[in-house]
This record gives sequence, C-alpha cells and structure tokens, in this order.
Amino acid sequence: MSGLRAPAPLVFVTGASSGIGQALAARYAASGWRLALVARRGGELRAWADGRGLDAARCGVYPADVARSEDIVAAAQQCIAAQGLPDVVIANAGISVGIDTAEREDLEVLRETFAVNNVGVAATFHPFVGPMRQRGSGTLVGIASVAAIRGLPGHGAYCASKAAVVAYCESLRGELRGSGVAVSTLLPGYVATPLTARNPYPMPFLLTAERFADLAFRAIEARASYRVIPWQMGVVAKLLRVLPNALFDRVFAGRGRKPRRPRSG
Repeated sequence: MSGLRAPAPLVFVTGASSGIGQALAARYAASGWRLALVARRGGELRAWADGRGLDAARCGVYPADVARSEDIVAAAQQCIAAQGLPDVVIANAGISVGIDTAEREDLEVLRETFAVNNVGVAATFHPFVGPMRQRGSGTLVGIASVAAIRGLPGHGAYCASKAAVVAYCESLRGELRGSGVAVSTLLPGYVATPLTARNPYPMPFLLTAERFADLAFRAIEARASYRVIPWQMGVVAKLLRVLPNALFDRVFAGRGRKPRRPRSG
C-alpha cells in the first residue's frame, strides 16, 4: 500500500546509560532514529529515555551485562523480535581500569576487561551478522581507542583490549566484504566521561561526549572503515606509532599511571 511509511531506521547501542553511549543515543534520537539501548542499569536508562520523551515505540531498553555473552545475545534477540533488525549496531560498552601485573588481584581485572571490551564486542555483533548478511545491509561499529596505538604505563589491560578491538574489527570487515554489511572502527581520543574523570595526567584535545557523538555519527553515516576522533589525535597517533621505542619510553617515563581499582575490604 502506497500510504504506508517505512519505519525510521534503528540503532542498537551498548553501554548506553552514560558517557559516549548515552551521547550517541541522544545524537541518533535527534536525527529521528529509533533506539535499542543496552545497559546493566535498565531502570536508569528507561528514566533517561522517558525524560527525553522517547516512549517505547521510539526507544527499546534491554538490561544486560555485556560481560556475560548470554545476556547480550538475549538482549539482541529481544531487540530483533520487538523492534526489527537494526541498521546500525554500536558495540560501545567498555571498562578502563589501571593494572599492575605484580599484583595477583589485577589478573582478574585483566580478565574482566577482556570479557567486556573484547568478548563483549563479538557477542554484541554475533546475533546480527547472519541476518544483516542475509538482508544485504547494515553497519557494525566497534568503539576502540587511541590507547590501542601504543602501550602506556599502567594501562596494560585497556591498551591491549582496545588494540584487540581494532584487529578484531579489521578481521570481521574482511569476512563481510561484498556482503553489503560494513564494519567501522572508531578510535576516540580523550572524551570527558566517567571513565576519564580520574585520569591523573593531561588529556590533549579533550572532547565533550556530545561533540564526539556528533563526529562519530558522521563517520558511521559515511561508513568509514577506521576513524580516529578528533582528527588531531589521529595525527598524534601516527607520530606515536613511528616513534622509536627508546624515545617513546623516555617521553612517557614520568607519565601518571591509570589508577588501579581500590582494594576490596
């Protein structure tokens, strides 16, 4: 029937209860997209959506812990059943905690970081790959970080996990070539979020979460395969990549370390 309108496009975002994820949700909502939002704090997320006038028809909320593969896979399946297959899937959920390899308890922090930042990304994409390939369209977005470029003191877990996101998304992009499904890897520089609030060192080219979301939205719309945001950090990243190890080590010798998780008890 010619009078029927196609539904607005749908974006699926993990880690949507704060920071970059919430800013991305707001940016997509402002452009008329429907939202499928995932976070552990489902009640807070629903309250945020209601406060913006985003009712259940515009915004579905799916409580899930991305560290648990069964949780995020179930959330994705619920989204497909309730709202349809998304046009864009953004695997944004991540954690950033400093570690010291000499401390036994920090091995568990490393394990948790990879469970969220890496297995969580793959588990987020998993339910959508087959249906998107069958449809012949869609975009899968992995949120990495400029921290993927070089290993920084005290950042072993975060840097390694984000480097793995870059490599994983590159592999997936090759696997999906010719299918109509794009894979975009976004590498934020410093963004003002709860994750960066405790960083004890300067953060050049710091962006608000809203500004990052706007630039990310444009990159995703352009189906960019790889984008450092902002571009200035992309220049810095390229310079760091080619810096000889001896010079790199001297430059970062006195840099503050990422704070470790407080000891329990």
